[in-house]
Amino acid sequence: MTRPLVLLHGLWDTPRLFGRLETELLRRRPSLELYAPHLPHRFGAVPIRELAAQLAALIEARFSAGQDLDLFGFSMGGVIGRTWLQQHGGHRRTRRFVCLGSPQQGTLTAQLVPHRLLAGIADMKIGSPLLRDLDRDRHLLDPLDCHSLFSPTDITVFPGWRAVLPVGSRRALPVLTHRQLIVHPRAIERVADVLLAS
Repeated sequence: MTRPLVLLHGLWDTPRLFGRLETELLRRRPSLELYAPHLPHRFGAVPIRELAAQLAALIEARFSAGQDLDLFGFSMGGVIGRTWLQQHGGHRRTRRFVCLGSPQQGTLTAQLVPHRLLAGIADMKIGSPLLRDLDRDRHLLDPLDCHSLFSPTDITVFPGWRAVLPVGSRRALPVLTHRQLIVHPRAIERVADVLLAS
């Protein structure tokens, strides 16, 4: 049986961001159940731990307790997903975790952002308390099928090679910008390949 796929959007985005990816996924696998919850970030003011708690409640309401899932996160959505996996027990029911342009090792573009004003963005600073906590428990990701996709020339997650998980495969995509990772046809094709791999 095909596992449902949960899609997590990033900062300043909504689930509409996934339109092209969803079309490609359903073209290849029409029976796939997709769930793309809306997680309001308030322009980056909501802490990532709070967003992960919201995600936990939404997943609990949507799926039965015994239902295994696959998880995909774009940009900040990947850090929210990882926080749910490691701090809300999500690793126990997730089989595949795919991140796209996600600052799992932080990004220099967030370094000067004040936590008291934009806590969610500040959580993505290099060496932030959240990222240090996640790294301490990185072993929780070991049983999962993890994949990191990124653009080496990304300036949103900068430098681009920081957009990788501490475990699993790492693959650079042939696009130039952060936005192209989720809208360019070449990127969509590669992302779908990874998400639908048997």
